[in-house]
Amino acid sequence: MPRASRAASGLPPQSQRAIARLGKDIALARRRRKLPQRLMAERMLVSVQTLQRLEAGDPTVGLAVLASALHVFGMTERLAELVAPDRDRAGISEDLSRLPKTTHAVSNDELDF
Repeated sequence: MPRASRAASGLPPQSQRAIARLGKDIALARRRRKLPQRLMAERMLVSVQTLQRLEAGDPTVGLAVLASALHVFGMTERLAELVAPDRDRAGISEDLSRLPKTTHAVSNDELDF
């Protein structure tokens, strides 16, 4: 039985739905590849029960289990792209808001080459 975590029990509904969808998508990707749960679990180095929890959208399943599933599918790079700085619109917007509002021209004499 998975250990309850405050983070998992306090997830906002939209996060719960996203994790449930992720689980269903993983199950669909596995079925499309005609991988039985037993073989998928073996390749992930986890139990069938852990894979079933992942596919059911259990938020207590560890990140390493998700990474293993993506590795089996050949999709490891997608995990690294989740919060990639170049795709973080809110972060980019914050960076831009901290830029000076005005600038002044610098003469060649002021530049240190």
